[in-house]
Amino acid sequence: MNSILQAPKPQNEPILSYTLGSKEKKEIKAKLAEMKKEIIEIPLIIGGKEIRTGNMGEIRTPHEHNHIIAKYHKAGKKEIEMAAKAAKEAKKDWDNMPFGQRAAIFLKAAELLAGPMRAALNASTMLGQSKNVFQAEIDAACELVDFFRYNVYYAEQIYKQQPFSPLGTWNYVDYRPLEGFVFAVTPFNFTSIAGNLSAAPAIMGNTILWKPASTAVHSAYYLMKLFQAAGLPDGVINMIQGSGHEVGGPVLEHSDFAGIHFTGSTAVFKGMWASAVRNLDSYKSYPRIVGETGGKDFIFAHKSADPIALKTAIIRGAFEYQGQKCSAASRAYIPKSLWSEIKDDLIAQIKTIKMGTVEDFTNAMNAVIDEASFDNIKAYIKCAKEANDANILVGGKCDKKEGYFIEPTIIETTSHDFRTIREEIFGPVITVYPYDDDKFEETLKICDATSPYALTGAIIAQNRQAIIKAMEELRNAAGNFYINDKPTGAVVGQQPFGGARGSGTNDKAGSMLNLIRWVSPRTVKETFVPATDYRYPFMEEK
Repeated sequence: MNSILQAPKPQNEPILSYTLGSKEKKEIKAKLAEMKKEIIEIPLIIGGKEIRTGNMGEIRTPHEHNHIIAKYHKAGKKEIEMAAKAAKEAKKDWDNMPFGQRAAIFLKAAELLAGPMRAALNASTMLGQSKNVFQAEIDAACELVDFFRYNVYYAEQIYKQQPFSPLGTWNYVDYRPLEGFVFAVTPFNFTSIAGNLSAAPAIMGNTILWKPASTAVHSAYYLMKLFQAAGLPDGVINMIQGSGHEVGGPVLEHSDFAGIHFTGSTAVFKGMWASAVRNLDSYKSYPRIVGETGGKDFIFAHKSADPIALKTAIIRGAFEYQGQKCSAASRAYIPKSLWSEIKDDLIAQIKTIKMGTVEDFTNAMNAVIDEASFDNIKAYIKCAKEANDANILVGGKCDKKEGYFIEPTIIETTSHDFRTIREEIFGPVITVYPYDDDKFEETLKICDATSPYALTGAIIAQNRQAIIKAMEELRNAAGNFYINDKPTGAVVGQQPFGGARGSGTNDKAGSMLNLIRWVSPRTVKETFVPATDYRYPFMEEK
């Protein structure tokens, strides 16, 4: 075909409202009821084939932990080798497929997800990961649709970046995929991250071994169905769920390992990086290591802050999806005068938050992901209850009789170094440090130095000089920085996402910066009329 294809200009997928009587609300209610009735068996998907190992795990709904919605097969060393071989075989045709044809597959995936497969991905995310309908909609539907559309567009922009060619030559760059497979390791909290971490390298011509989080295998299975329905060739993305040790060890020891695309805990990421270093001599190339890890994200208020905006930013930033977002607000620095003004109403608003199952759409909050997470968050709350320099103002109750429910909790502390203001909790808990009004700049420095992370943060202020000062002092404290807004809710195509320090490699998911990591450029120079004499003009005389 003698055409230079141009990717459609991407647009962000509109968020459906799920209002009373709406078509989408009827569809999602029906899909939730259908999925809840069945227990599906989820195989590994390797080279397009369903592989069953008999080594089984279970998926339970976190808000009703006695209810099983799936049983899944786990991978071991044998299956890792099968997946690596399938990825290698698929790479031959996938690498050589014209970009426009690869792009069409993911653009089709976007349209399938925006349309006929939307309810299934949303319902699976709601049940398996305990997300309310709005949180599922902005994640499993809208953000993933955006990733597919924008990544295709960004890939085209990368391919278009070509060097200058003087007369008589033609210079160009061949953006080759990496030599080997990419290992995508994805978290439970965002279905869109699971889809993007596996799809982004694939768009650039790579083949993938994908390990979804064990608590998100249900939605991962529906993602694989989406990829297959879009026409993704067998073996391009291979789903190999299982324990981190049983899957990660063999993958990182494989000679065809070429890169990690990771979102998860800082400790796990560091361990994988160290393992890659130990195995470095067995790889064909230095692996690309791309990761987004933890966060201890902040809201910093100046005395000029709008009180209403500040309260809303705290509630939405800290408690949406039970605080289980890498970007969730987990600490707040508020001037004492402003804190005394907003505290009572903030507490009163938090007490109105309903918590329960995802099927009841009046619930703003649902359950945390599993018992280990529940116990970990509860331990932090217990620490605050027993401390002399901290006080629980609201929330703090934890109940796991039927589901893993933890109340939205505010801890107030007099110590800027208190444990819950330093360490990542990953739950609906925010710690407030009220500071003296005249110590704004001093407290900015404390905020910058308190946490090893640097993912997201926000300044709430009407005073422009205060905003400028906060941006200056906190320049390295957050990879995504918000002015007069909560520190969550990055949108593909608008706010590329990622942080540095202990929060990751800051390769910005949803941008060209991320996609460029999945290619190994080859520069090509063609000379149309080659030289025929080795001698240069300067050699004609002594």
